[in-house]
Amino acid sequence: MIKGKKIWVFGERDDITATAVSTCLKAAGAKVVYENTACFV
Repeated sequence: MIKGKKIWVFGERDDITATAVSTCLKAAGAKVVYENTACFV
């Protein structure tokens, strides 16, 4: 379903990081074009 799609990933520093989400999406065949982990207060 997401194979070959370009994805932007935003993660949260105290919860799930963008790196963790990106790893899962890449394994599913998506192309991660941007990833950012931030602290949302």
